[in-house]
Formats: sequence, structure tokens, C-alpha cells
Amino acid sequence: MQIWRGVDDVPADLGRTVVSIGNFDGVHLGHAHVLREARQTADRLGIETVVAVTFDPHPMAVLRPEHAPPTLTSIQTRAELLEGAGVDSILVLGFDWEIARWSPEEFIDRIIVKALHADAVVVGANFRFGAKAAGEVATLVEAGATRGFETVGVALDGGPQVWSSTYVRQCLATGDVAGAAEALGRAFVVRGTVVEGDKRGRELGYPTANVPIPPVDAAPADGVYAGWLTRLDTGERYPAAISVGTNPTFDGERERRVESYVLDRDDLELYGVRVEVAFVDRLRGMVKFDGIEALVETMHDDVRRAREILA
Repeated sequence: MQIWRGVDDVPADLGRTVVSIGNFDGVHLGHAHVLREARQTADRLGIETVVAVTFDPHPMAVLRPEHAPPTLTSIQTRAELLEGAGVDSILVLGFDWEIARWSPEEFIDRIIVKALHADAVVVGANFRFGAKAAGEVATLVEAGATRGFETVGVALDGGPQVWSSTYVRQCLATGDVAGAAEALGRAFVVRGTVVEGDKRGRELGYPTANVPIPPVDAAPADGVYAGWLTRLDTGERYPAAISVGTNPTFDGERERRVESYVLDRDDLELYGVRVEVAFVDRLRGMVKFDGIEALVETMHDDVRRAREILA
């Protein structure tokens, strides 16, 4: 897998390609459908290289920052998922106001034709591009007739709800991690490095691996979940009860964190270890308890239910 961080990184001797364009945030089942079509188109045309074009940051972060959506996947994670979906190379365009002002024709000529030598472009049927989102699939079809590439518009996938990154974010915002997983084709995950916390969990008999949630990253709604914690250095995978939020029972905490208690383990040393936390199902919402006794009793029940779900 090659990741090109801009047009200047694209090899000058790049051969003919099939190109797919989109944010690809989350690489959900709808994206996988489009990329499967891109791979099949490449095979039909006898072309080896499928290139995915994505943007960093999300265009909305530049155009309307106050409405920028939280990010489902980092560029590195996105690249891993795109490779698994059949992509050979990724062009990451640093979205800024210059690119935002390109007309659809300028985007086609600079990226699709000159940089990537596309013989075909495969996009979702609702794809829009160029200044003021003036370009659409029909624009690509018309341009391809004179520039030597074909265009494939892929019907949107899913049902009854069309799979989209927006839908995944909506699921996460309500704590519906099972719904998010259905659209993604896999469990939603948070990755990060375990940091030292206040050790309250250890004092209560439930030591947790704490991972901060950057404000720009997506995460499930505050609450308690059943899921899995995986060490990314060794691949070891453990069942876990997972808390997302700020621990409202204790005053003074404001930073949202993912806190994972590995079931029936108090011997793990995970500080400084990079981990992946996968969410399977929601157990309950976040509650502010009147005292420690009520909190511990509920934590006992959380662990019991998590064990049943993950069994």
C-alpha cells in the first residue's frame, strides 16, 4: 500500500489507474460496495492499480468549521481499511481554500487526468465535487468522453437506512454501537495509548486502561459498554466492560475518556501501551451515583452483563 501525501508524491511514471474519490471516513459497507466495483472495473480493463482519493482534513472543517463532523478513522487507519477493501494506493489531498475553489473541471484535469492517469472513475451515485459542490456523476461522464476515461456511478447501498458516515456518527451519538457495527461491517473501535488515571477503578476493585478521546474524534455516547480491548503491540485480546465519559460521580473530571476494565484481570500493566477498544453492545447510560456503594453495586452488574454478552 502506497500513501501519497499530495500530488507531488505521486510517481511520475504511474501507469493507468482506476480512481475512486470520497472522504471514506470509516470505510463503511457503502464505501466497500463502491471500492468492490472499482476493483472489478480495473480487472475488466486489465488495469493493476486502484487509487482512492481522500481528503485531510474533512472539507467541512475548512468550509464550515463549526459544522465539521467528528472523525471516525485516522488517515492511517483509513489506509489500512482501504487496503483491505481492494485499494492499492491512496492519494491524500490536504484540503484547503485553494482546492475548495477549484472548479469541477480543474479538479478533473489536475487530479484525475494529469496526476492519476485514470482510465476509469468509480464513485457513489451521490458524489459531488468542485467549488460549491457543482460537479456530479454526470459532470464526470461528460468530461470523460473528451479526456479518455469512463465513469461508473454506483447506487447507494444499505437498507432500509443507506450506509453513510453520517449514519454511523448518528448511531454513535445515541450509543447504538450495534447499529454502527452493522453499517461498518465490523465493530466501531477507538485506538490510543493508555495513560495513567486517578486509580479510582483500582481502589474499587476494577482497574481500568484509560485512553483519552481527542475532541475531534468520534466516540460512542457517554455510557457503559461491553467490548474487547486489544494490545496493538502483541495482539492479545481481552473481554472488557468499557466506560465512556467523564465519571460524573466524581467532581472535577472534564476530559472524556474510554476506560476499559478487562474482565477478571487485575494484573495487566498497560501504561504507555497502544490499544484498540472495540464496542460490541451498550449496557447502560452514564449515571451520577449518590455514593460509592451504589456505584460499586452497579459496576458488579455491568461486569456480569458484559461477561454474558461477550461469552
